[in-house]
Amino acid sequence: MNRSLILILSGICIMAGCKQQTKYPQAPKDDTVDNYFGVEVADPFRPLEDDHSDVTAAWVKAENKVTDSYLSKIPFRDKIRKRLTELADYEKVGMPSKHGDKFYFSRNSGLQNQSVIYVLDAPEEGKELDLSTAEVFLDPNKLSDDGTVALKSLSFSNDGKWAAYVVSRNGSDWQEIYVIDLATGENTEDHIEWAKFSGATWHGDGFYYSAYDRPEGGHDYSDINEGMKIYYHKLGTPQSEDTLFYENKEHPKRFYSVEVNHEETIAYLYEDGEGNGNNLYIKDLRRKGSDFRLISPDDMENRYYPVADFDGKIIIYTNREAPNNKLMEADLVAPNYSNWYTLVEEKDEVLSSAQPAGDKLILVYSKDASDHAYVYNKLGWEEKEVTLPSVGSVGFSSDKDEPYCYYSFTSFTVPSSIYSYNLESGESTLFKEPKTAFDQDNFTSEQIFFQSKDGTRIPMFLTYKKGMELNGKNPVLIYGYGGFDISLPPSFSTMRIPFLENGGIYVQVTLRGGGEYGEEWHLAGTKMQKQNVFDDFIGAAEYLISQNYTNKDKIAIMGGSNGGLLVGACMTQRPDLFKVAIPQVGVMDMLRYHKFTIGWNWASDYGTSDDSKEMFEYLYAYSPLHNIKPGVSYPATLVTTADHDDRVVPAHSFKFAATLQECNAGPNPVLIRIDSNAGHGGGKPMSKSIDEYTDIYSFILYNLGVDVTYP
Repeated sequence: MNRSLILILSGICIMAGCKQQTKYPQAPKDDTVDNYFGVEVADPFRPLEDDHSDVTAAWVKAENKVTDSYLSKIPFRDKIRKRLTELADYEKVGMPSKHGDKFYFSRNSGLQNQSVIYVLDAPEEGKELDLSTAEVFLDPNKLSDDGTVALKSLSFSNDGKWAAYVVSRNGSDWQEIYVIDLATGENTEDHIEWAKFSGATWHGDGFYYSAYDRPEGGHDYSDINEGMKIYYHKLGTPQSEDTLFYENKEHPKRFYSVEVNHEETIAYLYEDGEGNGNNLYIKDLRRKGSDFRLISPDDMENRYYPVADFDGKIIIYTNREAPNNKLMEADLVAPNYSNWYTLVEEKDEVLSSAQPAGDKLILVYSKDASDHAYVYNKLGWEEKEVTLPSVGSVGFSSDKDEPYCYYSFTSFTVPSSIYSYNLESGESTLFKEPKTAFDQDNFTSEQIFFQSKDGTRIPMFLTYKKGMELNGKNPVLIYGYGGFDISLPPSFSTMRIPFLENGGIYVQVTLRGGGEYGEEWHLAGTKMQKQNVFDDFIGAAEYLISQNYTNKDKIAIMGGSNGGLLVGACMTQRPDLFKVAIPQVGVMDMLRYHKFTIGWNWASDYGTSDDSKEMFEYLYAYSPLHNIKPGVSYPATLVTTADHDDRVVPAHSFKFAATLQECNAGPNPVLIRIDSNAGHGGGKPMSKSIDEYTDIYSFILYNLGVDVTYP
């Protein structure tokens, strides 16, 4: 679109009485054109891929200024911030887990940027834990002034002497590892840098970790990650002396990690990152000089995860010849797959997790995207169902040596509550229930089903105020993900409450591409079937309109990462259907996503533009960046990203926002919110989360025309 036409359309916007006139900064451009199988594709905003350049920095600063100016004029923005702060200010306690003779759990007093780890002594037999006796073990809030250092994992040595904790800074996927002497509570001098997607796996007087070579050239957050290695760090020595334990130069774009069982008799080596599955190797640590041996079929298309080991037997969770997953058992003496036998058969429901608890197993099944939990003995026989409070999702904290465990239960209207569970009696006891600043009894959730474009039956959850009328005028926020075998079960978030309190309906769609109905459901939303995911999401909006829940001027859509791709694709395919779009840290350039950090790892779901002419054409047909058309009126859009996002690099959002601003012909604003000292979202401080969702929900409510009623 030429500049004169843009100016004309801007004039029309003013004459039509837009809420706010928005003038956008000019993004840096060049004449880049790529050739894909004979098709030339322009990429004029390619300079924005250089996140270290002065011109990109100037554009980011100018865009944030425009966004801040727009948001500051929303009359109820401060009221939304106040309410979100009130709602977030409640005690949040995590499930206790036992290590040695101590119990550890996380606790956030309310508005702490990061949750604190507490420790307490194990109680006498038959008595419950008393959290009031706990002491602070590790406070991540003291690791930075602004809460931007987040605790990613915590692991304890099997001899009970040491604990290793893994942190990330500013939301990056890069990790550092530190060690605590449990006798003194003080940090040792051990310090590991440039780890990624790794914990610390203890063995003997040290631990294994996965890392990449130190990046060069200053592009720590955008350069492609290749050549992951596993190292062994011996306590008391510098990282420079760590032993290279494993690497595979034939497959530089795979992930590798090691796990050792509590008794330190078995080591597992995982290889994944290409295909939909992983390879599993084991090493018998009881035999001196033994080597890792591959025990799973070498196909990288099925999953193999050890769940527990009993008496020389290894229980393995797998989806091989079982799209809904099952449990198999291998003998450590003859562990090859040909000798495995099925312990728990595949069912109609999806087996979503399994773990040891005492001398038993706890299996969690997903039925229509909601959890059901069962106790099995180690012979694979079902003993009892765990009676959950209602429809929702559950997670367990258990130990092979304990006759009881804990579980956390949540739903759309119920904050995470902790229960203790007696494995013998089957009795659940409420252990910790949060007290929040909203009345959950005023809200309700339901699950309904509709038919997608190809006739597939799709579920979605609706949460809203009791007494809602089907008058076709209700504001609606539709959320989805739809990818990578990831399930979206019912869950609670205080950030949604202001939308619900102001008459909104929160809708969560169970899209193909996820894991809610097993591997077939997942594959139905991948590669050259990815359009199914977008059709499902669009179908949800059309169904809600047809059933008089809402209308197209009252619908907002939101999703993050792969869900950001979802929003970007749907708003460019059906700009007429949605009033507001919030693509968060989205994958927007489907032709180049695999050229940054670990983007290559997503090829199992997406395919790449290098694979074939057919795959290129399919990606090109839905890539959000490449399907923005001049002269089209797009929904009011707030793109969100962050400067330290090294998962989905900011260039995706930068180029998408710049293109949308240049092409949008209608009166709706197109803004981008670029957070600083933040990443893809994991470990984000509470203060930054409140800031972000204040802006998101203010933007949504304002552009949906909702009259916010907070005093």
